[in-house]
Amino acid sequence: MDKDCKPYINEYGILPWLGKTMKWVDIFINTNLKEAGVDLTKKQMLVLKALSMRGPLPQNDLAFITERDKASLARFINTLEKKNLVARIPSATDKRINLVHLTKHGELVFQNTVPIFRKLVLQIQENIPAEELEQTARTLDKIKKNIENLKSGCNSN
Repeated sequence: MDKDCKPYINEYGILPWLGKTMKWVDIFINTNLKEAGVDLTKKQMLVLKALSMRGPLPQNDLAFITERDKASLARFINTLEKKNLVARIPSATDKRINLVHLTKHGELVFQNTVPIFRKLVLQIQENIPAEELEQTARTLDKIKKNIENLKSGCNSN
């Protein structure tokens, strides 16, 4: 491997690599979805997946999934509504809460995009042995748990 391209760990550990890698993943997936004629971004696809798997969700839950504040999320959902992928419906129990539902068209678009998305993920992971992928997932899970512990004030180290 070229010395200049070799990953290195500095005083910030692997954190810079997480950010860089996610940016590269986003660009790769968004570009390839567009080239495949799919009018979705990775984040839009993740919202459709969440709604398809879990059913209607409050807007606040989608804020976490999309990493957006309330105003930005409202614009994001407006975009999905204009594409007829989702619909906002006030909660039956609390009119202050909007539940975001997947439309029939949204479900169809999601189901048609899953194979394309899956292919892109497999391309990204090509030539990486399963044990390395599993170790990476375990490491990322430990980082997540460390953050959760720090947020709750309990550092188990």
